[in-house]
Amino acid sequence: MSSALEVPSVGGAMPYKRLSAIYFCYFAVVGSLTPYWGLYLLSLEFNVRDIGLITAAPLFTKLISPNIWGWLADKCEKPIAIMMFGAIGASTFFVALIFFRSYWPVISFVLLYSFFWNAILPQFEVVTLRYLKDNPYFYSRIRVWGSVGFIVLVLSLGVLFDYFSLTLLPIIVSVFMLVMVLGVVSLPKLPASTCRLSSESFAFALKNTSVLMFFGVLFLLQFSHGVYYAFFSIYLDGIGYSKSLIACFWTAGVLAEIVIFFKMPGLLQRFSLYQLLFTTLVLTAFRWFMLSYFAEQAIVLFFVQLLHAFSFGVAHAVAIEFVRLKFTKKHQSQGQAFYSAISFGGGAALGIFFSSRVWEHSTHLVFGVSVFACLFAAFLCRLY
Repeated sequence: MSSALEVPSVGGAMPYKRLSAIYFCYFAVVGSLTPYWGLYLLSLEFNVRDIGLITAAPLFTKLISPNIWGWLADKCEKPIAIMMFGAIGASTFFVALIFFRSYWPVISFVLLYSFFWNAILPQFEVVTLRYLKDNPYFYSRIRVWGSVGFIVLVLSLGVLFDYFSLTLLPIIVSVFMLVMVLGVVSLPKLPASTCRLSSESFAFALKNTSVLMFFGVLFLLQFSHGVYYAFFSIYLDGIGYSKSLIACFWTAGVLAEIVIFFKMPGLLQRFSLYQLLFTTLVLTAFRWFMLSYFAEQAIVLFFVQLLHAFSFGVAHAVAIEFVRLKFTKKHQSQGQAFYSAISFGGGAALGIFFSSRVWEHSTHLVFGVSVFACLFAAFLCRLY
């Protein structure tokens, strides 16, 4: 690894390469499923409504399962064990999707695998911050390898699926899940946490108005992403873009995300979390407006995709830092799980569900609602 990517060692206990490899594999799975899952389901001849429901299923489980796993992790104080259990369970049930291709088996196994899958990332965020100890701003330089994994798979599969069947998708995803299991097993013992101790309950922390408002804003932001997660590839495919070109558009967004992750330590020290979040919301509203009306212009679409640096990159880094600051050592796992559940779970799931119901009637309406959600969230953000 080059020195530009390195993070400070914490008493020699920083497993930088292993953490980076797990992020790579985790988001290689995301990079396989996010652009191509809808197209895969379309190849199985599911209709738009069924595709929306199957795509939203993992996000609906994210409403519940991260909070269950987070509570368990805080109780047993073994987030790596929870990660391992989640990775093994997710891999086991996802492999079944290689063999089943009708609606009810597919949605059933998606629900089962996602229940375990949603145990992994919130605990992994806690684990990474524990290894970083007094250097939390360098989180993004480890997390960036997840973006690299996303890009590698998006580009590779874009070319692959121009020549081979989309039915290979579940096999490819299963391989990366199994490699991730090996990575989790290899992690060394966690160092002692430097997070503050407190007798406050998790529910008490959530009663803080600014905390509730912050999570509400994140909910709206991810709601606006619902149409993007479920239908972006289908949208571009309908316009006439090839799968390899669709992969390039996805990649443009994640490349921008990688750049911003390297800039985040400086941005977090220079600007407040609310300043960064407000800017993100305004730019994301602009992104959905442009995507609605100018997607047929490839050059414009390319530059619009660069706004993913804010829509996801800045928003996620800000959220991770917010949870670290607002929740005590005792509730770090639950805090990260709640962030995952309320935003990527509740917000994105509701956005996908809404999009799947309206998409065939008016794509402009779907994107218009996403624009409104971001602007309303920006208004709420300015209140605090």
